[in-house]
Amino acid sequence: MSLAIRAFEKAYTGEPAEIDRFLDGRSFPLQEGTTTTFVYRGEAEEVRLRHWIFGLESSLAFTRLKDSDLWYLVLELPELSRVEYKLDLFRHGKHKWIRDPRNPLVAHDPFGANSVFQGVGYETPEWTRPDEEARRGEIEEFTLESSAFGEERTVKVYVPARFRKSRRYPVLVVHDGSDYLRYAGLRAVLDNLIDRLEIPELIVAMTDSGDRLAEYTSNPLHDRFIAEEVPAELEKRFPIDSDPSAWGLMGASLGAVATLSAAWSHPGRFGKLLLQSGSFVFTDIGDRNWRGEQWDEVVSFMNTFREAPGLPAESLFVSCGIYESLIYENRSLLPILQATGMDVRYAEARDGHNWENWRDRLRVGLSWLFKGPLWMVYE
Repeated sequence: MSLAIRAFEKAYTGEPAEIDRFLDGRSFPLQEGTTTTFVYRGEAEEVRLRHWIFGLESSLAFTRLKDSDLWYLVLELPELSRVEYKLDLFRHGKHKWIRDPRNPLVAHDPFGANSVFQGVGYETPEWTRPDEEARRGEIEEFTLESSAFGEERTVKVYVPARFRKSRRYPVLVVHDGSDYLRYAGLRAVLDNLIDRLEIPELIVAMTDSGDRLAEYTSNPLHDRFIAEEVPAELEKRFPIDSDPSAWGLMGASLGAVATLSAAWSHPGRFGKLLLQSGSFVFTDIGDRNWRGEQWDEVVSFMNTFREAPGLPAESLFVSCGIYESLIYENRSLLPILQATGMDVRYAEARDGHNWENWRDRLRVGLSWLFKGPLWMVYE
């Protein structure tokens, strides 16, 4: 129980001004070690916390303070936790989800924005923020006529600040590249890590899909697009190292499935894979899965891959949030990957299935796969 709330409840006499004094000067959610208190002030029939911590009831009811308009919820959240959430207000017979009006921290994603709780010890990594002293790479675009899809596709390309045509560059191909730029600060991350010599100067090609459920679920057409068409076009336009060990492929969620599928179906194309919160849904008995029919193609691919993983790459970095429902699948995949002899590194964090979780893992993942001059010296 929150000591602050307990003391206030005992002293509260029913005057609204007492609530004003309690709220003034305090930041919310209120942290007392690992005890966290969420509050809402306003008329409602019910207030609930909607969050994305798998294993905890997804809708948690607030308690109303006596006959007041102050509502509160006390949770124990471990150190280093990062939780995205909304408040669910039930008023006049209707539910309305809102961001926490007392919390200025917000995270954006393709569906909108959520309030963010940052637990004890968590800090937004400084290397994710634009640094005025870091040289800035450029973002270029080109279109290619995809024979796999029978249409033009646009590819964004990050070109490092000190690009020279006389050099040969390693390359990283990124699924959902526009979202990585917009929601995970990929450009600033690349600028900072390259400028600090933590990763080498990279050519980074960013692709997007208009239908992820159709294309990212181990679709042979998408595999061909990513593993054949995009690399061929990049090699026409940029001086790229042709050795597979210089080629990386990455993605998050279904993008991680697409990454693994493209590399598995084209062994020797990509030497490095970065898989974030992969939707690696599989079944051990039968073909039915509890997530629904839309996952059938993924289940079919993952069941096949688990039986015969082969050597899709030389090095893999895998990360997942402990608060994700996918933590089971990612942990289960790890020993299968390790048994192949591939070099595998795995990282977890007390976070969920979201872009800032994926952003926060980029430094360790990229610098392990693509070792820059700084790490080469120390190793």
